[in-house]
Amino acid sequence: MTPNSSSASSAPSRRSFLASTAVAAAAVAGGMPLLTACGGSDGGSKDGTTSGKDAKKILPTFVAQNVVTPDIPSKNGSAVGFTSKLSLADLKTSVPEKLGKGSTVKIMSPFWGSPPKSSNPYYKAMNELIGADIVWQNQDGNTYDEKLGAVLASSNMPDVVVIPSWNMGGKIPSAIISKMADLGPYLSGDKVKEYPNLAALPTDAWRYSIFGGKLRGLPQPSPTVPGIVPFYRKDIFDKEGYELPTSADEFLALAKDITNAKAKVWACDDMKWTAFNSFGVLSGSEKPLGWNLVDGKLIYRVETDEYLEALEWTRKLYAAGVVHPDAKAQNQGDAGLRFTSGEVLMYNQNISDWWGKMAEQATQNKKFRIAGMDIFGHDGGDPQLWAASPAGIFAFINKKASKAVIHDVLAAANVAAAPYGTKEYMLTQYGVEGTHYTVKDGMPIKTDKGNQEVVNAYVMLSLPAPTIAHPDFPDIAKEQVEWQQRMGAFTKKSSFFGMQVTEPARYTNLSNDFEQLEDDIVRGRKKISDMQQAISDWKSQGGDKLRDWYKKLLDDNGSQG
Repeated sequence: MTPNSSSASSAPSRRSFLASTAVAAAAVAGGMPLLTACGGSDGGSKDGTTSGKDAKKILPTFVAQNVVTPDIPSKNGSAVGFTSKLSLADLKTSVPEKLGKGSTVKIMSPFWGSPPKSSNPYYKAMNELIGADIVWQNQDGNTYDEKLGAVLASSNMPDVVVIPSWNMGGKIPSAIISKMADLGPYLSGDKVKEYPNLAALPTDAWRYSIFGGKLRGLPQPSPTVPGIVPFYRKDIFDKEGYELPTSADEFLALAKDITNAKAKVWACDDMKWTAFNSFGVLSGSEKPLGWNLVDGKLIYRVETDEYLEALEWTRKLYAAGVVHPDAKAQNQGDAGLRFTSGEVLMYNQNISDWWGKMAEQATQNKKFRIAGMDIFGHDGGDPQLWAASPAGIFAFINKKASKAVIHDVLAAANVAAAPYGTKEYMLTQYGVEGTHYTVKDGMPIKTDKGNQEVVNAYVMLSLPAPTIAHPDFPDIAKEQVEWQQRMGAFTKKSSFFGMQVTEPARYTNLSNDFEQLEDDIVRGRKKISDMQQAISDWKSQGGDKLRDWYKKLLDDNGSQG
């Protein structure tokens, strides 16, 4: 079950795409052993990795939870899928007794939308089940990085701080290592068995939660298959007889055919992230996935021909006038709203929007139908896709927290990580029956109160091993999982797949300006030559030295690709 997602901005960006994964069901990471990075001690940051035997000593023991058998098993790194009718009368119990000891726990977490009141019935029910008083200090997800830096630098840090991977720039990793608790004494090895749902999380996600040589993060497992889907209005495509494109040229030709500015219909919104996938550009969502060893040489994503070609193709879409003008202006309106209103027929967003938009439009436009097109290779062949990291959001516990508080945070995370088909999963994802959802034909249907209150809270502490299940739209769950499986067949792991790397401080801001320059180039405000100059500057200002640092990291620990 995927709660509603919300786009963090009108113009697609790394943050807006990743923000929606905060509430998205995800895919199980591949079973390949991973390296982790960030060696060091509690006293500070040390560049390097924690891998092999050292990591094995830290990791929790994996104990599978076989509560429910999925209708669609995982394949090619996909989520497991549930498409059969959910029997609410037969829900299992994965937390037979309260594990919490009654502590008050303050948690700072990003929130997209309007946070509910702290005394709402969802929070009360969850806290009663957990056995602790969880107090949420919700902060605007769009400006979370600004708040985060100040809070981590202060002496008055809350008990728990949720940190998405896209907010881990600058000094944040060093703050994590110096200020966050080592969870090894509570979770390493068989200790995790006190929290069975946490023991069932993928080992890859735990391995990616090692910071500074210690297990510091509670992970929110995420897919390693691509999470950004090129969506289209299937209802309108079917009505007009539009055929799905299978190459970059076909997409542009179709876009020109669709666009009718006088009728206020444009083919698409910003498609930069689909372009990166179509042209096979290395992942740019987080470090170090933008690096890869090619023919013995270590390259960064911006140095590749594919990167410039993807920008040039996206620029052609804007130049042809097939992109909605609000997308060109940036930060105006909402891409999802333009899609549901029919002003654009194609846009790209996190896979969670597949269900989110269907659920949203179910009572507003019964003819509405969203679907995801397969990512095409730009030349009409198979795409070359790159695996993402096995976790994208982490909850960290304050080093100053008492043992009782740490225990109660883990108890809360254990509830949030309950698998599909359990009472705990139902409460975490849907809230209280009669208040947050009603049951119709055996299916739980969120009420307005449910949509307002049961969102962006306890799921930020943890999630179960990635699962997709929508009792109200089982066909959407099937389409999502099958899309992941098809795209997973073309997904490759780069040399640094699964490494949790903290770059030396002198390099942390080196690549910060590329995303804005990308957006300026595709919109015609800058030229490709400006990017070529920026790449040259990047090399001379530290990029080449950073390459040497990564090469040593690879030499010492081996490639994962």
